[in-house]
Amino acid sequence: MNVLKPHLQTTIWTLLKGGATQREIERITGISRHTIRSYQQRFAADPANCPGVATDPSSQTAPPRPPTDLLVSPPVAISKCEPHRSFIDAQLRLGRNATAIYQDLVDLHGFDGAYNSVKRFVAQLRHKEPEQFDRLSFAPGEEMQVDYGEGAPTRVPGTERWRKPRLFVATLRYSRRSFRRVVWNSGQQIWAELHEQAWRYFGGSARYVVLDNLKEGVLKPDLYEPALNPVYAATLAHYEVVADPARVRDPNRKGTVEHAIGHTQATALKGRRFESIEEQNAFLEHWEVKWAASRIHGAERRQVQAMFEEERAHLQPLPITGMSYFTEEQRTVCDDSCVRFEHSSYAARPAPIGSKVLVRIFERRIEIRDLRTQALLRTHARVARPGTVVLPMAERVFNPSRETRFILSQARAIGPQAARLCEMLFAIEGRVGQRKLWGIVNLARRYPHRFIDAACAAAMEQGVHSYRHVKALTERLVADALAALDAASPTPSASPSTLTQQHALIRSAEEYGDLFAHVATASAATTAPTATQSSESTQS
Repeated sequence: MNVLKPHLQTTIWTLLKGGATQREIERITGISRHTIRSYQQRFAADPANCPGVATDPSSQTAPPRPPTDLLVSPPVAISKCEPHRSFIDAQLRLGRNATAIYQDLVDLHGFDGAYNSVKRFVAQLRHKEPEQFDRLSFAPGEEMQVDYGEGAPTRVPGTERWRKPRLFVATLRYSRRSFRRVVWNSGQQIWAELHEQAWRYFGGSARYVVLDNLKEGVLKPDLYEPALNPVYAATLAHYEVVADPARVRDPNRKGTVEHAIGHTQATALKGRRFESIEEQNAFLEHWEVKWAASRIHGAERRQVQAMFEEERAHLQPLPITGMSYFTEEQRTVCDDSCVRFEHSSYAARPAPIGSKVLVRIFERRIEIRDLRTQALLRTHARVARPGTVVLPMAERVFNPSRETRFILSQARAIGPQAARLCEMLFAIEGRVGQRKLWGIVNLARRYPHRFIDAACAAAMEQGVHSYRHVKALTERLVADALAALDAASPTPSASPSTLTQQHALIRSAEEYGDLFAHVATASAATTAPTATQSSESTQS
């Protein structure tokens, strides 16, 4: 049976109680006779909502039926558009409006009526069928629907601003019992944590969860094979729940939680403000227990809490431990068969060298998985000390690569002792020790080769095969050499400087005297006429 909107159900009930026939109700409401007959049988079979109140006692005298002639509709004037009904109906099916239809009637059919007549006639033809939905029925504990909405304005911590947080609602489809929480921000882990809180609140998990295609849950929407968020998918697998994302732009598939969000916003949160997130969450929980759970559901005509008590026994049991959340990163397997994370190395076999793997990072461990199939390859405990190598000796790679041969050639260019030490380190540690080899050969960028070679020899004599030890010995040898150089160079004495008086490039004093006298005579001859002219101008 099609489910009609409440006002249409009320109209049918009123007309049936008034004694109207099915044909009259069909003409008034536009609903099919089959639907009217179904509701007539349902109203006759269902008891009254309030059995203690006599809505139609037999002791009362029913009002007289109206005369038959009053049920006959008064004559209606025939519109001038009636002869053109088929043309107008065809134009409406093409999506044309009343103005365009009126213009074509005048031009093509010689219509002499007014535009308002066409507009009224078009409005009568444009009747819409009432929106109908199929009611889906679910078994207890079968489905839970989740979605986000907007909460009430809440004060932002530490400020005077108000902001609406995100309202998360999870509703059990059978009983309509809901879990409500508000959060400031959402993400992959927060979305999964809210599901966990909902299942803990209900005392069990449903077998299916219906959600829309938000990024926190669905990375790539698809009708047949949607790609779920890895953290969300792992959380569902931990609680043995299957996700059923709704189709894009199809909110009616999760109409129960959509109605729960609207009911919360219109009834519980409308016109309210809260000082904190915690205050709003406490109020929502109180409102759910006292009012929402104790209400009588309109469609089921039963109390929500009573249906939830019946559904509670059918929910799946919760696991003992909660979900361990993680982040994911892609890493390349190095030629020592390890992946690098936080300056430490972790064994990645059987992943081949040079391939990319997926590293899941938990609080106390890491998992190395195949990038394509997500299959688990290795699990390691996270190390706290950077530079640690988590690789069994049996898995170490000792065959040299092109990089190894390049490093050893650079070590031979430094000196025989450096080459000997690098070859020894590679023979002991394999490709894992190549990082130490790189450190030793890179010392040649700052220090002379002979000091590095001498430091390698000293390190082998002392039995300390470490890059840091070689570096410290090199720096000490360089510092000693500089100190010896400073001690060997003489300190310049502070002797008084003497001036040379006789040289081939220095002229004699007589020549400089003649030059000065000549310049003085030329200057005096130039100054005399100027002084005479000045005195004459003063006398005049």
